Amino acid sequence: MNSLVAWGLAALALAVGYFSYGWPGVLLGLTVVVFWLLLQFSRVMRAMRQASNRPVGLIDNAVMLNAKLAKGMRLIEILPLTRSLGTKLSDHPETFAWMDPGGDSVEVALAHGRLSSWRLKRRDEPDPDPDAHAAQT
Repeated sequence: MNSLVAWGLAALALAVGYFSYGWPGVLLGLTVVVFWLLLQFSRVMRAMRQASNRPVGLIDNAVMLNAKLAKGMRLIEILPLTRSLGTKLSDHPETFAWMDPGGDSVEVALAHGRLSSWRLKRRDEPDPDPDAHAAQT
């Protein structure tokens, strides 16, 4: 959810509470906003706890992850799919990679915190630019 929309809904809850029930309504609106924030915090902590129990960048099946990804997903939505933190490849664009035991991998690029592109790299796939690989070694 867009943060401006979320804060707008929080302000609306407080305003509706005030105009409906006065100061007790404001307290009720504030309670609802705090409860929603606690739910979001709990969701993030659950995803991070689940990801911390696995090796970094390791997933069960890269092909299945590739099939489940959708443009616009946030990293907090990707982490439950992978159940591990990705190996960071780049900062601009923010790029992470996950590899399965068979050698297949998925590279994910995030722009403004959302999934902008991803690529499945198969183990037996030839290197698209062999000159770049030779220059790196």
